[in-house]
Amino acid sequence: MQLLDSETRYGAISRLLHWALAALILWQFLGMGLKLLFGRNGFTGFFVGTHQSVGFVIFLLVVLRVVWAVLSRKRRPSHGEGALGKAAAAGHGVLYLLMLAIPTLALLRAWGGTRGFAPFGTQIFAPREAELAWATAPGNLLHGELGWIMAVVIAGHIAMVALHEGLWRDGTLRRMAGRG
Repeated sequence: MQLLDSETRYGAISRLLHWALAALILWQFLGMGLKLLFGRNGFTGFFVGTHQSVGFVIFLLVVLRVVWAVLSRKRRPSHGEGALGKAAAAGHGVLYLLMLAIPTLALLRAWGGTRGFAPFGTQIFAPREAELAWATAPGNLLHGELGWIMAVVIAGHIAMVALHEGLWRDGTLRRMAGRG
């Protein structure tokens, strides 16, 4: 098993971070989508009830992934040359930015809010007696909307993988799936 990235494929650490984040982000979208479709009830409440804790894990994994990407930048597969390579790099940059910004806004909102923040029952931020509007307003305004924008960007990411695999057959998915 290749732990580290190479010029031809991503290593086990990069793949683990990628697929763990993909699964957790899918869980978040599933929960919010069910809430939008069916409202808040016992069934959707289970998914929605995990949103903060899963979001916190996403934040931690994204920070690890960014650090790992920076440390591995010279060993990683290239996005390619020309306009397509630049578009791929830009698309990944947008994904990283959104994956950092969305939970950061939620954490700022939790820090400034009156409910506190205790993922998995561990208190990170105690409840405040009075809300700090300057801290909660950005999250209230942008957290959900940026989440749905990220859903569109992820759909584009998946569509490009399908294009690479179905039309160009260049092995892009193999590099992230771990098959040589």
